[in-house]
Amino acid sequence: MNVYVCCGTATWGHQRGCLCHAKSSKSDFAERHNAPKRVSHCYAAPLVMKASYITPEGEKLLRDELNHLWKNERPRVTQEVSEAAAMGDRSENAEYIYGKKRLREIDRRIQFLAHRLDKLTVVRETPPSTGRVFFGAWVRLESEEGEFRQFRIVGPDETDLDEAYVSINSPMARAIMRKEVGDEVTVRRPKGDTEFVIVAVQYKPFDD
Repeated sequence: MNVYVCCGTATWGHQRGCLCHAKSSKSDFAERHNAPKRVSHCYAAPLVMKASYITPEGEKLLRDELNHLWKNERPRVTQEVSEAAAMGDRSENAEYIYGKKRLREIDRRIQFLAHRLDKLTVVRETPPSTGRVFFGAWVRLESEEGEFRQFRIVGPDETDLDEAYVSINSPMARAIMRKEVGDEVTVRRPKGDTEFVIVAVQYKPFDD
């Protein structure tokens, strides 16, 4: 079954069976609560904090990093540590000390990535309503001063991958979720509220 993001959580079932829709049968409810984890009925904006959603591109980058650390970086550093240890007194061996420190850093990162990837929900499907802002959307806004800003809404693990990525947990993303072109939104920031108009929403990168 396809993975969607619905009602602020990852839920289960078919597209028209979730609580977002007015009609829902008793059998639908039973099916939802007995269905496999991480599959949902319809696509809606996650509103919970600390969201565990990620785009396919972001998931691939994290998995590639994990594979590189495990298959390439860790064996290389382990070999360097072994060679440095064979040179004699380890207490004054800078290469050995640095190598051991680097190994600990690699192991911590491997452990984090393995645990994080196991917990993440990869949102692969385009929402049925492509004119609204949901997770994974590219959005273009216009401020009161006529300045334009565009970005993609992604998971919190992806914001350091591209400066044009905005976390779903951010005030900006939370303000525009489920909105559509032409809607006015207010983004609350420490320096003060800012008004924007949504001028474009799509589920592929902008051409310009």
